[in-house]
Amino acid sequence: MNAGVVLGPEAPAGLVVRGLVVQRGGSTIVNGVDLLAPPGEVTVLLGPNGAGKTTLLESLSGRIPASRGSVRIGGRDVLRSSRVARARLGLAHVEQGRTVFRDLTVEENLRVAARTDELNDAYTLFPELRPRSRVAAGALSGGEQQLLVLARAMLGRPQILLIDEMSLGLAPVVVRRLLPAVSTLAAQGVAVLLVEQYAALALSIGTTAMVLFRGQIVLHSYAVELRHQTDRLHQAYLGGVDHSSQAKELA
Repeated sequence: MNAGVVLGPEAPAGLVVRGLVVQRGGSTIVNGVDLLAPPGEVTVLLGPNGAGKTTLLESLSGRIPASRGSVRIGGRDVLRSSRVARARLGLAHVEQGRTVFRDLTVEENLRVAARTDELNDAYTLFPELRPRSRVAAGALSGGEQQLLVLARAMLGRPQILLIDEMSLGLAPVVVRRLLPAVSTLAAQGVAVLLVEQYAALALSIGTTAMVLFRGQIVLHSYAVELRHQTDRLHQAYLGGVDHSSQAKELA
C-alpha cells in the first residue's frame, strides 16, 4: 500500500513512477511503488536495510529491468528504454561506492562528464576541488571523492538525479558538507531523488519524504513534518502503514 500518495491523471514534469514492480531471483523486491520527484525539489527516500531502495533506483536508471508499471521522464514512459536512452533524456544516477576513475586526475574525471570544456561550475559548487585538480582521484579522501562524483553528475546537466547513499562510509560532519550541494542542484531545477541513511540530515533538505518497507511505500509526507515526528518514522521503519499521512495530489 502506498500511503498518502495520489497520482493525478496528467503526467507532471520530473520523474513519475506508477505501479512499479521489480523482481530479482524470482522474488518481488519492489512491489507497486508510486512516487513523484518534481523539478526543483529534493525527494527523500528512507527505509531500513533490505527494503529495496537500491533496487528501486537501479530499476529507475535502467540498470536492472522492471516487471511492470511505468517510469516517466518529462511525460515519456521509459520503462522499456535502455540505460543510455534514459541518460540522454536527462536522468543521472549517483550509485553507492564513490565511482570515480581512480587513475585519472580530478580534472580528467570532470572532463569525462562535462558537455563543454567549462569546469568553473563544478569548482564554484565545490571550491575545495580546484586545488586538487591535478591530483589522482584515487588519492582523494572519501569525502572528496563524493564531492567529485556529485560535481561530475552536475556537469552532465541532468534533469533528474538519483543519489544512492552518498554518505556510505562517511562521517556525519562530511555528509553535512555534501547535503547543501544537493540542495543547490535542486534549486537549479533538478529533480533529486535522494536515498540516505542519515534520516535527520536528509529530511533537513527534503521537500517530501517516503519510507520504503519490503518494497512498498508505507509513509509519504512533508519532510519538515517528519523531522519533528520521529514516532511516525519509527513506526514506518518497522513496517507500519501510516494512514494519517497527508495525501498529495501529484498531478
